[in-house]
Amino acid sequence: AAKLGYTIDVETQGSVGAKSILSEESIARADYVILATDIEVDTSRFAGKKVYRCPTGFALKQTDKAFAEAVANARVQGGSAAASAGQAAAPAKEKSGFYKHLLTGVSFMLSLVVAGGLLIAMSFIFGINAFEEKGSLAAVLMETGKAAFGLMVPILAGYIAYSIADRPGLAPGLIGGALAVQLQSGFLGGIVAGFLAGYLALLLVKHIKLPVTMEALKPILIVPLISSLAVGLIMFYIVGEPVAQLFAAMNNFLTSMGTANAVLLGVIIGAMMCVDLGGPINKAAYTFSVGLLTTQNYFPMAAAMAGGMVPAIGIAIATMLAKRKFSESEVSAGKASFVLGLCFISEGAIPFAARDPMRVIPCCIAGGALTGALVALFQNELHAPHGGIFVLLIPNAINKPLMYLLAIAAGSLLTGVLYAVLKRKDQAAAAPAIETVAG
Repeated sequence: AAKLGYTIDVETQGSVGAKSILSEESIARADYVILATDIEVDTSRFAGKKVYRCPTGFALKQTDKAFAEAVANARVQGGSAAASAGQAAAPAKEKSGFYKHLLTGVSFMLSLVVAGGLLIAMSFIFGINAFEEKGSLAAVLMETGKAAFGLMVPILAGYIAYSIADRPGLAPGLIGGALAVQLQSGFLGGIVAGFLAGYLALLLVKHIKLPVTMEALKPILIVPLISSLAVGLIMFYIVGEPVAQLFAAMNNFLTSMGTANAVLLGVIIGAMMCVDLGGPINKAAYTFSVGLLTTQNYFPMAAAMAGGMVPAIGIAIATMLAKRKFSESEVSAGKASFVLGLCFISEGAIPFAARDPMRVIPCCIAGGALTGALVALFQNELHAPHGGIFVLLIPNAINKPLMYLLAIAAGSLLTGVLYAVLKRKDQAAAAPAIETVAG
């Protein structure tokens, strides 16, 4: 922004909540508003402003182009900051895309998954079967973690529906997610319920016409009641059983697959975690692995976390092995990337991938695939959905921890060596500065 002569204020809305929140004065004096998001955010405060939407990755990797397109294509945001109850679903007109709605649900679900998974992992500190003793601290930790997992699917479905239809979609989405759990259709059923509830609610909001005096009842009573009834009937009589059978078949396949199939799955998950460094493919692999935690299938989670650590660690290794090919700022960025990789934050490699994607991405994929294959060969299982290398501090959170470390180290070293060899010295330049990475 400074290079182009713009004054900019940036608000972040990540997993830790909103930071540097834009003031009314800042919004009032803005000529353009850029919404660089992969999840749905409240846009009512930008009514009357020229608004441009783009994915987070586009804003980070092609920033100049994002500014240019914002100036050329921004459109005036409709509505008012104080929308009436009858306009509750109006922002949904601007929401589009399967992935965006899914990612909104996943983002709200993630804190439950992480908290629940780590609580369950902590219960293993007292022994792998210590939770079976009623009233013990291990049992309390296990039950609390399971309670968080019990809310996982309803929250996923509820906020998918919320992303599609705004508030009128939340109630039927939550109810549909709870029914998915009850019908044992797992996270797949939750996804189906979320989209079903969201689009039903949106349809009702658009087509139910009431007198002005009764309009306020539509988002509070009429739409949630009718859409929840419809979702319940569809889940029970049409969708629930087939999805439950599909989920059970997938679970049985994962449980019974031989070493060769496990290695192939490990390669796929590990590679997917490295393709777009926190983008849609990465999130799809992670969501798949997290969803299987509720069925006591812990290998996919082990492969996903190990594979997701490889890009940032591997690139850091490359900056150490071929230091002369990198600028001083890139070497410094490599050190930060190493720490981020240990924390299971793939985005540490984004500054390098943005400058040299044709070399960085294939190197990361190769390392991730190797790591996933080794995790399968070593038969690693991970009970915690996040935490990176630090989950090893929790006894029994990962079986065969030394072999798990070996898998991560091997994949990271492969990525580092490959990129150290392939990187061209004449490409060395200052690493892009990234102030904000939306996870």
